[in-house]
Amino acid sequence: MSDESREFHKPVRRPAELFDRLFAAEDPAEVSRVAHSTAHALLARVRADPDGAVVDRLVAFTDENGIDDIAELWSRSPSRSLPGALWRLYLLQLMIHDDPRTAALLYERGRAELASVDEVVAGAPSPAGPEELVALIDTILRGLFEGDFAVALERAAAFARVQASGATHIADDYEATEPERASSFTTRALRLADYARDLAACAALWRRDALS
Repeated sequence: MSDESREFHKPVRRPAELFDRLFAAEDPAEVSRVAHSTAHALLARVRADPDGAVVDRLVAFTDENGIDDIAELWSRSPSRSLPGALWRLYLLQLMIHDDPRTAALLYERGRAELASVDEVVAGAPSPAGPEELVALIDTILRGLFEGDFAVALERAAAFARVQASGATHIADDYEATEPERASSFTTRALRLADYARDLAACAALWRRDALS
């Protein structure tokens, strides 16, 4: 890309509703092959030599390019696979970056309501405002490339469980007065809970050298 085109390039942003978007595949077998091969190649290459500038670009990828390129590679992979785990981590990051205020609201409500160690595992400060959550999800994603991969997945799973708890309780708050908004938060809570289970399962598979 030339300096001139880079100067006028605008990041492709995608709204948080893409959190549960699926992309069509003309040849599912070929898409699966490409998804797994690219995920393994990317992770192996970066973790073998975790150059800071490369990791920075990977962490900032969706901010600069949107989510479509990643979606075309990984969105239709099984939830408990390496490309499936990477896809869910990028979606969590996108959700936080697109609406950090709502994410902070959900996190603080979930922290108050959820009787578990998840907030400790996730590693957010207390209280966790919008900027802190953006920094946290970026740190978790960075851990995939230059830290303990299973720990990064476990932190992401804990983060998603806290968010799911917050979304569930806020949905209850709105049920009587704003049912459509309540339904939206309920949908988000269910999706986050699913992602938490999948990411935790992926962490366990990684520890057994069985995450394919």
